[in-house]
Amino acid sequence: MQGQHIIQKYTRRWQLLRWLEGVLYGLGAGCFVGLLSGSILFGVLSFGIITLVSLVFIKPWKIDFETVTQFIDTQLDTAEYSSSLVLLAPQELSGLAQLQQDKVTEQLDSDLNALTPRTGLKKAAIVSLLLVIFGVLASHFGLFKSSSLSAPEQEQMMSLQSVDSVTPGYVAPVLKDQKVTLHYPEYTRLPGRTSRNMNVKVVEGSRLSWSLDFEGKIQSAVWEGLGEVRDMRISHNAIAQRDQSSATITVRPLSSGYYNFRFTDSLGSNYTSEIYAIEVTPDAPPELKVKELAQFTSFDYDDTKEIQFTTQITDDYGIAGAEIIATVTKGSGESVKFREERLSFDQSIKEGSKALQLSKTIDLDALKMELGDELYFYVMARDQKTPRPNITRSETFFAVIKDTVSDGFGVEGTMGADLMPDYFRSQRQLIIDTEKLISARPELTENEFKSRSNELGFDQKSLRLKYGKFMGDEADSGIAVQPDIDIDDFDADDPTAGFRHDHDTENEHNLVAEEDHDHDHEDTHDHGDEGEDSEEKSFLEDYLHNHDDPEESTLFTESLRGKLKQAMAEMWDAELYLRLATPEESLPYQYKALKLIQEIKNSARIYVHRIGFDPPPIKEDKRLSGDLDEIETTNKQDDLAKEDAYKAMRQSVKIIEDRIVLKEVLTDEDKEAFAKAGQELATIAINEPAKHLATLQRLKWLTEDKVQPVNIWRKVQKGLSNALPNTTEKSPERSGYKGTLEDLFIQELKTRD
Repeated sequence: MQGQHIIQKYTRRWQLLRWLEGVLYGLGAGCFVGLLSGSILFGVLSFGIITLVSLVFIKPWKIDFETVTQFIDTQLDTAEYSSSLVLLAPQELSGLAQLQQDKVTEQLDSDLNALTPRTGLKKAAIVSLLLVIFGVLASHFGLFKSSSLSAPEQEQMMSLQSVDSVTPGYVAPVLKDQKVTLHYPEYTRLPGRTSRNMNVKVVEGSRLSWSLDFEGKIQSAVWEGLGEVRDMRISHNAIAQRDQSSATITVRPLSSGYYNFRFTDSLGSNYTSEIYAIEVTPDAPPELKVKELAQFTSFDYDDTKEIQFTTQITDDYGIAGAEIIATVTKGSGESVKFREERLSFDQSIKEGSKALQLSKTIDLDALKMELGDELYFYVMARDQKTPRPNITRSETFFAVIKDTVSDGFGVEGTMGADLMPDYFRSQRQLIIDTEKLISARPELTENEFKSRSNELGFDQKSLRLKYGKFMGDEADSGIAVQPDIDIDDFDADDPTAGFRHDHDTENEHNLVAEEDHDHDHEDTHDHGDEGEDSEEKSFLEDYLHNHDDPEESTLFTESLRGKLKQAMAEMWDAELYLRLATPEESLPYQYKALKLIQEIKNSARIYVHRIGFDPPPIKEDKRLSGDLDEIETTNKQDDLAKEDAYKAMRQSVKIIEDRIVLKEVLTDEDKEAFAKAGQELATIAINEPAKHLATLQRLKWLTEDKVQPVNIWRKVQKGLSNALPNTTEKSPERSGYKGTLEDLFIQELKTRD
């Protein structure tokens, strides 16, 4: 079994190299993290974690005999694809197989040591070396000193300065400990934290609690900042015959600003601290994006009336809720009606989630919208801020169901007569009746259904004939079929005499109102004969001038005539399918006819816009007289001068200059002006604290009783001057040549004025 021993030895070698590859990755990562953090513990943890992750991907335990023999067969030609034979017992092989086994064993014993297993050992070594080198350089040059892995910086203790004119000769109280505790609003779900750094950054609505511990007795302590002065709570303790005092206060800042502390010891000496900043970050409203939705959507009567969209909502501290505010409008003009709906999303909203992906499908039919109705909606989201949440709403989206016709007063553009008041509602009623017939079909017998469909076809024909009067047609121009034809009626001079009707509407008195169609046969085709009298004249006779050509005897222009003819053609097709008892196929033609009629009505409409000003009546005796005695001109002048926002700062610069030149001391009025200047400078320093904080501190010193040296005055003056915005405006220079003649002309004008 020498061959099997050779394969086992090669397998263990391959597995060992794979294990070493994973260890190299972990070693490089552990050294890198340990050098950056300066902690051996972090380095060991990183080594263990990265090594385990690397071994999971490398899988050294997957290397077995089958893997090794397949690798040998593909890489070693002398194995002759028979390396698996060495793993079998000789008694299990035939004589020829035993000879091949002995041959392969000899070849593996001599050639297998030169075959290198397939591993990524070289790559792992290079990566590990690079990580170690980069970690050494980063640690040496301090590239990641601000990293969270490095040790936290020590907060600097507050320093106190005497503000009395005479510095006390005894030992002042010593500040032993300082801390500020931040209590975030409950809805943020952020835990409170304590810091020794007096410069704080908080969320809007947070509470700040300061605690200052002194070695020595403190009589009183005051917190000054944000435009107010508040007394601190003082407590005294005596430990080991030594007095200790504590000062505490809790403030809920409403805006960003600066603050400091003022203390009075047991002997009445006053001290003040440095100035520190409070930055209040407002709670941002939710961010809302509506996707996959157009600004305006319209639907035809036979469309699937659904609106689908998705909404993405994010908030920094949690979302309280979201909904869709929809408004449905019905009618038009003064009769419009509004109905507001609050729709929820298809998914439930988990309160407190920081990110939501919501979808919604709005069914207009479920909202009971009809033809001509409009829908306005927007998405509204609110966060958990208390007591008043932040609300964000999206832009407004529109949806409308197209209506091919609506009731309204129409006036023909070239005439002052209302010729089409009632007929524009007839086609709409036909559509309603047709839809009712289709919906009631399962409840009707076949004969009843055909009868009602035929009656609707007759109504459609009657309506078409009424519209034909506007085109100058007084007869039905359709094709009528004579049921009984006698061959004896054939005339050689007129071959079609027996196959046509001279008047297709001989039976129209049974179908259409008597007043609409009661001409005799001859009167229908001979309007030019003045000797013939009809029992009743056409109601359009005064307007048509009795033209024989129907194309010319119309009240409409060429474009309107074409649309009306097209509408009548659609009515022909609608009537055909109604007569054939297929109302479903008739509906599209009826809607097309309605649409064309609506276009005709809108093109002939005259719009009168109402204005909000009714002028007084004009007196006829004053009209066009040119008398302007009673007309007065009103002049209004507003002072638009902007108030100087930095008046106290400019005044302070002048005060310091005057006191230095005259060598005078500061008065109470001067200190009051400095205090106002400090408030103005604080508004500027919020945006650039590093630039103006020192000036603000020195300006605070000038308001105290202690006399400051002249160099402090100069620094304050320079700092205020640099902080003042440049408001100097130059008068625009007049371009062009200005000569002596022009000067004389201007002077003459001034003299006359």
